[in-house]
Amino acid sequence: LVSGFLPFSAVYLELYYVFSSVWGHRMYTFYSILFLVFAHLIVVTACIVICLIYFQLAAEDYRWWWRSVFTGGSTGIFIFLYAIYFYAFQSQMSGFMQAAFYFGNSFIASYVCMIMLGAVGYFAAHVFVHRIYSAIKTQ
Repeated sequence: LVSGFLPFSAVYLELYYVFSSVWGHRMYTFYSILFLVFAHLIVVTACIVICLIYFQLAAEDYRWWWRSVFTGGSTGIFIFLYAIYFYAFQSQMSGFMQAAFYFGNSFIASYVCMIMLGAVGYFAAHVFVHRIYSAIKTQ
């Protein structure tokens, strides 16, 4: 769970602008910066997963498959926690229907981020494990 904090901190500032434009009355116009932040999120997630899987393999724990998915996907949990913070302290929304609509859509978006970053983590770990074990020469 803690491994998702570093990729989340890479996109924290952009999340404010995205949430403000989706749920507020602001217009978001920096799509090129959003693409760069997205690419940075992908690279940071892959690097964190590779480092943590390396430490796991060094400790002779070879069950890396699901751990790579959960390590990469834990950023989605932080995105949903930020959505709760945004609703409580920065939005002007009130009422049950607005809260249900907001939290339903925020949960779906954070779940999609969790699945996407989990897939990035798995594929990065798979390539890493394949590369380090293909370099071993057997006799």
